[in-house]
Parts: sequence; structure tokens; C-alpha cells
Amino acid sequence: MDTDLAHAWLTYSAPVAAAQAEGRPLVALESTIIAHGMPYPENIRTAREVEALIREAGAEPATIALIGGRIRIGLADGELELLARSDQVRKVSRRDLPAVLAGGGFGATTVAGTMICAALAGIEVFVTGGIGGVHRGAQETFDISADLQELAKTSVAVVCAGAKSILDIGLTLEYLETYGVPVLSCEQDNFAAFYTRDSGFRADFRLDDAVEQARFIRTKWDLGLAGGVVLSTPVPAPAAMASEEIDALTRQALTEARSQGVTGKAVTPFLLARIKALTGGRSLATNIALVKHNAEVGARLALAMAREGRGLDAA
Repeated sequence: MDTDLAHAWLTYSAPVAAAQAEGRPLVALESTIIAHGMPYPENIRTAREVEALIREAGAEPATIALIGGRIRIGLADGELELLARSDQVRKVSRRDLPAVLAGGGFGATTVAGTMICAALAGIEVFVTGGIGGVHRGAQETFDISADLQELAKTSVAVVCAGAKSILDIGLTLEYLETYGVPVLSCEQDNFAAFYTRDSGFRADFRLDDAVEQARFIRTKWDLGLAGGVVLSTPVPAPAAMASEEIDALTRQALTEARSQGVTGKAVTPFLLARIKALTGGRSLATNIALVKHNAEVGARLALAMAREGRGLDAA
């Protein structure tokens, strides 16, 4: 890839450019969670609060979106508001980047799309809600998120509350193992499950301290082992939901999706919306809590990664 040509598609916000010039760490944030993951006004309020948490920790947030044929690294508040309100925002993964950029369209990046753009911008840490994965019933549908392939090839650390509990988490972890993607956990031994703290599956390695996490990630990349690293951290206990409840609601929502012919990239937004409705909004509160917690963990990791990269003691 001609990186000079790729970089020509990037436009940095003034705060992000200033942080780069000053050597302050950046934390990438996706925009699909704003445009497609939450309703208005909770989406814009959460986006602002997440950015504020990252700044308070000493890093600079870089929310990524496609606007006017440019990859925007960092958004102004008015642009966040536009993402939150518009119903004309395309969901952008690896496949969609050329079409939206070439056409000058408006796009919100998924986990995979954000990883690509973050790597182009030299951002090592990306905070999201939950990664995509192998969907339930994928043995028949072959519905597997592009996030997993991106994790196998793009060198960005992804901080998340595990995988969305609407997925087949066991198969998702098997897929990541096959492609050599390390799965770290902090605060507990097991991989998290988005709405619920514990998926029932152990992560590959437990590293609670940001310095340890940074050294692991830096060592992987120093060895020339390209690809991402997943860092799973559970939703705070007061906001967590019971796994039995979520499993039952997910099965109901999946049945409704099949009966309505919902397929492909439309499945996840449909399921999240139905679970929100079926829980009377409780799942949205859980989603907001986990994203904020992920931001705090991700900011600490970005600071440790920056110090580790300069060969300093980050303790």
C-alpha cells in the first residue's frame, strides 16, 4: 500500500493535530455507535461524555467518520450532532470505504472501518462498545463480522466489553485463536459479554495493569506479529444485566429478525433495538455504562502505550 496516497485521504481536527504535535496519545472512537448504535439524544450525550472522559485521563479522543469524501480523524461538536441526528449515514466497513469516499458520502465507521482509519492515522488504541463476531447460526448463514478479519490483519489494540452477547461468543473466540489474535482481559479472568460481565469463556491472558497490557501489545508488534489485540473489560457490575435474561431476549429478537427477513449488516442494529425495546430501555443504560468504562480503560492504555513506546517507565 502506498501510505502517502492513503494519508492524503485524512483530515485531522485541530485538537487531534495539536495532540499529535505535542506527543499526547490519541484514542480512536468509532462513529457507528453514534449513527446506528443508540437513539437520539442518548447517542450524542454519550459521545460527548466519552470524549470528555478520555480528555480527563490525559489523552485526546479521535472520533472517526467519513464526511465529504474525507476520512475525518476527530470531529467538531457540530459534526457529532449531525452524525447523531441524520438518518442518511452509511455504515462503513472495509468493503464500503472506497465507495463512500469516492462518492463524497457521509459514513459512520464500524469496528473494522475504524481500525483501518486509525492505523492510517498512526493511532494505536481504539475504544468501542463490543466487537462483532460469529453470529448465532453462522454454520448455515456464514454470517461472520468483518471485524474479526480486520483484527487478524490491522495492528490496533481494541478495548471493548467483549463481544456482543447476541453473537456466538465461543465460535468468535475460536475464530480469533485461529487467526492469531490475542484476547486479553482485565478485571476478571473470563471474556466479557457486552450486556453481561461474564461470557463463560476464559480470555487468553489476564492483565489488569495498563503498563502490562502496553508491554504485551508493544512486544507483539516489535516481533513483527501484525494484527490487532483485543482487550476485554466487563461492564461495571451495577449496570450489568443477567445473562439468562439477555439470552432469552436475544433468542426472541433473532426469531423476529428471521421472520422479518433482516439479514447482513442490518441484523446487529435490529437486535440491539429490539433488546432495548424488550427491556424497557435498561439495555441502553447498560450499553452507555460499558462504553464509558471502556473509554477509561482505553485512555489508560493509550497513555501507557505512549510511554512504553518512548522507553519510559510508565508506572
